[in-house]
Amino acid sequence: MTPAEFQAAGLYDPAAPGAAERLELLAWLEERGVTLEQMQQADARGQLPFVASANVLRPGPYLTQQQLADRLGVGMDVVEAFRVSFALPPVAPDSPWCNEAEAAMFEAVASGVGLFGDKGMQRLSRVLGSSVSRIAEAMASTNTERLRDIAGLGASELDMAKANLMATQTAGAPARIISGLLSIHLQLASARLRERRLNPHEETVQGCVGFVDLVGSTTMSRSLSSRDLAAMVDRFEEVAHQVATNRRGRVVKFIGDEVMFVTGDADSACDIALSLIEAFAGDPSLTPRGGLAEGPLLDRCGDYYGPVVNLAARLGELAVPREVLVTAEVAAHLTGPGLRCEAAGRRALRGFDEPIPLMTVHRA
Repeated sequence: MTPAEFQAAGLYDPAAPGAAERLELLAWLEERGVTLEQMQQADARGQLPFVASANVLRPGPYLTQQQLADRLGVGMDVVEAFRVSFALPPVAPDSPWCNEAEAAMFEAVASGVGLFGDKGMQRLSRVLGSSVSRIAEAMASTNTERLRDIAGLGASELDMAKANLMATQTAGAPARIISGLLSIHLQLASARLRERRLNPHEETVQGCVGFVDLVGSTTMSRSLSSRDLAAMVDRFEEVAHQVATNRRGRVVKFIGDEVMFVTGDADSACDIALSLIEAFAGDPSLTPRGGLAEGPLLDRCGDYYGPVVNLAARLGELAVPREVLVTAEVAAHLTGPGLRCEAAGRRALRGFDEPIPLMTVHRA
């Protein structure tokens, strides 16, 4: 394609600053099979340096939603239901969007339905969709930080395009990591649930659930730069993840500046909460507090619900900075010599009919 053709397409202006670099980028994109229409669409969105990566990441040809339904031998409503479960944006029935690898993914859903039932597979698909969406956001965010650093060194559009293409071409590495981790975590999760299941015919497990949040982070965030705020969030999540993992617990989720974790015993849960408070002892601007409760937890696809969870959350809200409030059940089940509890009185909690007797837990 000639410079005149690029100019006619509105992609190139020989009189503009950096015209030679733009022409190099356009020629490089053409060598990689990017069509003129794709270049125009990407340029209109300010994404021209990244269009080659899109072709590598999701190569065509593409099926429409209707063609996918026909291939699977199911109605459009079934495909649409799983599209939503996988957290994929809406598409028109006649819009090409699904390539062969993605069609195979939808074909795998059928075997899942046969094993778990439609409702169970829908629930599992929602977890898969939301989890993979977050993984993708994390990968994209990490790469964006890298590209921002490259741009700060004066990189050209072509340099940016090459750097982004390199990242895209290595995107299969996280998939291999996920595949390897899945087998390990599936074995661990199955063992945990079997050990903690109260009744094989019910969906509850016995466990200790905790919430720890950073008091003062909301006020502090208003005075921080976005870079410093990101560093604070990263530090909290890193410490919480390490502490919970090394003490036989599992981080269920982060909710802003709060972490929810679950363990199989009261000693581990108290150790995790106190360790998080100790980790930030040298920072007077961030003062963690926590709440723990123990009992039957409703287990739903890796998350936990029920009165015990609600109680732990309320205790976390009620605790003062650097305090860990626990229920009498948690205190009664402590077996290690390194922990002690003190009475903290009976407290009226939102959502509970009667005042709850509480304790504070400390290192012995």
